[in-house]
Amino acid sequence: MAGTPVTSWLVSSAGVLLVLVVLRDIFHTLLHPVGNGRLSQVVVRAVWFVARRGGTTGMRLAGPLSMLAVISTWGSLTILGWALLYLPHLPGSFSYSAGLDPAQRSPVVDALYLSLVAGATLGFGDLVPVAGWLRLVVPLEALVGFTLFTASVTWILQTYPALAQRRALAVRLRLLTDQDPHPADLPASVLHGLAADVAAVRIDLQQYTETYYFHDAEQTSLAAVLPVTLVLAAAAAAEPDEQRRLAGAVLLGALDELTGVLDQQYLKTGGTPQEIAAAYGRDHHQG
Repeated sequence: MAGTPVTSWLVSSAGVLLVLVVLRDIFHTLLHPVGNGRLSQVVVRAVWFVARRGGTTGMRLAGPLSMLAVISTWGSLTILGWALLYLPHLPGSFSYSAGLDPAQRSPVVDALYLSLVAGATLGFGDLVPVAGWLRLVVPLEALVGFTLFTASVTWILQTYPALAQRRALAVRLRLLTDQDPHPADLPASVLHGLAADVAAVRIDLQQYTETYYFHDAEQTSLAAVLPVTLVLAAAAAAEPDEQRRLAGAVLLGALDELTGVLDQQYLKTGGTPQEIAAAYGRDHHQG
């Protein structure tokens, strides 16, 4: 594509910047101890916003669709970024196979085509870089494309165990609270076990922030059972028996930390744990 050296530099730099933005977002979403990629969060929140307007059916699809939307966004922006890098150097820095006339082709289409083929590691060989640095850049895109694919698969495989753990905790809490137990009837070991499970769910929620946007049926919904669990934990923390009081306090502390994460990352109410739990239920249509 004809252009001044300054224009070519600006276009290529924009492409490099776009690729770096995507790679940074992938790192913060998948590898950072607190999964907080800004781009991915914007996408999943947008999907959640639209899905909630579709009622229960839409919300049940929100989690899987949001992950697909994030992966598609990463892939599309990566392809666009590499295409911008190639564009100023087409056709002069590339060799075309026999039967392809560079003068009759669109540099924009060829840049997108080359980026897509390289990113998908297809390697058709009909458009080959001849400039030395480009001969290194094109394989680098293939490496990034393969990394994006494997990272996306890993992300999906990591998310569902976290969801299973949250749902198992919700079922356990529901079965317990359905019995309307008195705190004096609960062994301290049960309360400590619940506190450990709540802490694990809180860590998962911080690491895999997209799990918040997976809507569960009422029988397996933590949002549905969290308010009554807070009441039970507070009552246990006020028990005269020292062991149950300590175990209840530990459970209440774990629930406070969980509601704190829910409010800080998603709900933004600034309220008490009970108010946050109620807002969590309303956001998931469980309150």
